[in-house]
Amino acid sequence: MQAMTAGITARNQGIDNITWNILGQTYVPKQVSETSFSWHATFPPETFVPPHIHPEQDEFIYMLDGHFDLILDGQETGADGGDLIRMPMGIPHGIFNKSGKPVICLFWVAPTGGLWELFQKIHNVPDPAEVIRLAADHGVNFLPPPEES
Repeated sequence: MQAMTAGITARNQGIDNITWNILGQTYVPKQVSETSFSWHATFPPETFVPPHIHPEQDEFIYMLDGHFDLILDGQETGADGGDLIRMPMGIPHGIFNKSGKPVICLFWVAPTGGLWELFQKIHNVPDPAEVIRLAADHGVNFLPPPEES
């Protein structure tokens, strides 16, 4: 992976015209280097990323439009357009669009780790169990569902 270069990624473009479908969400990579990776994301209503941990990456989401319900380090919270969500490495987090409307946001992680390769492998994979299996091979650890009481 190369060092980051100076420049502009245009509004309606991504790296090499790549668009990934990750379990119904649309990810458009905007910048990638060894030290950081950013992507524009669209979460349709009722889509989510279940609770997981990045042991070696800090993750951020800048909310452009919409509302996310979140679980951050075991606490329920929410974020709206203009908010910045900070998810330090090693802290469990889950991201849920329960708003009935699309959520538009910008994600980034530092360092990149195996996330670029993971997104390439899980593009158009419809089986959540397979996504979770592949994620574990690329430095993202999904947590087991909570036990029913």
